[in-house]
Amino acid sequence: MTLDLNYFNYFTEIEDAFIRRRGKHLLLSPMDWALIESWKAINVPLHVALRGIERAFDSWEAKSRKRSVKSLLYCQEEVEAQYAEWLESRVGAEAGGDNEPAAAGNEDDGLPFPRQTILEHLRRGRSALVQTFGERKQLHENDFTDALMRAASLLEVLECDFKQSATADAQKLEVSLTGLERMLSDAIRSVVTPTQLEAVTREVKDQLRPYRKHMDATVYEQTFDNLLLKRLREQFAVPRLSLFYI
Repeated sequence: MTLDLNYFNYFTEIEDAFIRRRGKHLLLSPMDWALIESWKAINVPLHVALRGIERAFDSWEAKSRKRSVKSLLYCQEEVEAQYAEWLESRVGAEAGGDNEPAAAGNEDDGLPFPRQTILEHLRRGRSALVQTFGERKQLHENDFTDALMRAASLLEVLECDFKQSATADAQKLEVSLTGLERMLSDAIRSVVTPTQLEAVTREVKDQLRPYRKHMDATVYEQTFDNLLLKRLREQFAVPRLSLFYI
């Protein structure tokens, strides 16, 4: 099954990513839409713009004294920096043709795993997403099937980009993969039934009960949330995309 890459709407995908990272619904202003239009006009790839937004919010969350992010303008500098780096990584990419990476010398230099191992990981993830999409679509379409389709399509773009980059960057790829995992996790939460959630919550609490009295409250809550999401991913057949799961 081939997913149509033209499915993406450049503007609404960026809006969705911004709202998801901000944590509260906030309509974009006319200035924000003009900013997106300027990115599209200079051909900033969608996956590069999304990575810039992820990096901008990662930086914001790392600050001890935070002010509310009210505009996409907060992400402008990071998106444009990511685009400049992406352009630089494409220098000489054509030399490798359509099927071979263009990196000079050892194509695995600077990577935590061989490039082909990473590409195979991306292919497996995309294949799993497509399979789950096909199975779920037969039942009904909802926010979850929509997210599966979007994630599989973006993963195909990331795979192609990583394969053809003259200087592949695993850290940048990981930021993009983390963003896709966040989108899929939010989609699962939006469609899980109260009955399903109650059953999984009870299972996780039972699993953690012997350890709870030895855990700090914050650590417990984080561990609980991680295990809950892990169980939900398993139930909804969503693969882990992060390079940590190679």
